[in-house]
Amino acid sequence: MSQELVTTAGPPRATRRKKLAIASTLTSMRKNWLSYVFIAPFLITFLLFIVIPTIAAIILSLTYFNAIEPPKFVGWLNYQNLLTQDMVFWKYAIPNTFKFAIIVGPLGYMAAFMLAWFITQLPARIRVFYTLALYSPSMTAGVAMSVVWLIFFSGDRLGYLNSFLLELGIISEPVLWTQDPKYLMTVMILVTLWSSMGVGFLALLAGLQNVDTQLYEAGRIDGIRNRLQEIWYITIPAMKPQMLFGAVMAVVGTLKAGSISTQLSGSNPSPQYSGHLLINHIDDYGFIRYEMGYASTISVLLLVMTYIVSRICWKLFGSKEE
Repeated sequence: MSQELVTTAGPPRATRRKKLAIASTLTSMRKNWLSYVFIAPFLITFLLFIVIPTIAAIILSLTYFNAIEPPKFVGWLNYQNLLTQDMVFWKYAIPNTFKFAIIVGPLGYMAAFMLAWFITQLPARIRVFYTLALYSPSMTAGVAMSVVWLIFFSGDRLGYLNSFLLELGIISEPVLWTQDPKYLMTVMILVTLWSSMGVGFLALLAGLQNVDTQLYEAGRIDGIRNRLQEIWYITIPAMKPQMLFGAVMAVVGTLKAGSISTQLSGSNPSPQYSGHLLINHIDDYGFIRYEMGYASTISVLLLVMTYIVSRICWKLFGSKEE
């Protein structure tokens, strides 16, 4: 009899608890309504440009959609075709993307940290000028591409690099730097490294400038004798949040790169797919062939890859409290 009473009384109590929790949440939201007003622009922007497009891409990846007819549900067919039949994906897009990311990501990240550290060693009055000089290429990458790099790597005798090498006698005829499959990836890497001092660089610079100087004094007492030991044992552990942010930005920047090959070679796909990255593969199917469902499938795969590499960065630089 008592068990029946407990059973019959259970659901109403659970319902009351839920109602009380909802009422408490609504009361808290009413009391702190101003805070929600301030975070509303970010939340709305995040929903409109991150959450909704991501969900739409996942849904479209399960359909055949040519941007004219309504989407047709095909299930996992796009994923099957991508993983078993797309030879361009496996032979060019994946190897080129990993080669580009493995070189540009770590090198750009290390260069950003080293240059940020060198700037912190300069007098405070001139740091801003060096910071602006290093950060400006990332802001003017598009202009520099058309004004500087395309002229520098031009395939005729008037190109700066060809003209210089011809005068030195290193080459006997002009080289098509951005059209020759042997050189395109190298040119892409060089140009991307030049413009890699972006937001991650500024975050690392801010982290270096905010390290407590008393830690260095304590380190000298404990036996640290040179700058390299200071960086390894004090600086890097003291700025792990900025290191994590810079690493994630480097990963995202390299994996989403793709326009660089189109800008340099003037075509998509690039000559013999030599500069064909995952983003180029997405653009090829999405905006040239208008196979939006298949392009969404590649986008979802790129999202998963970015997430996995970001988690690796989190394991390296994140703390247990975070």
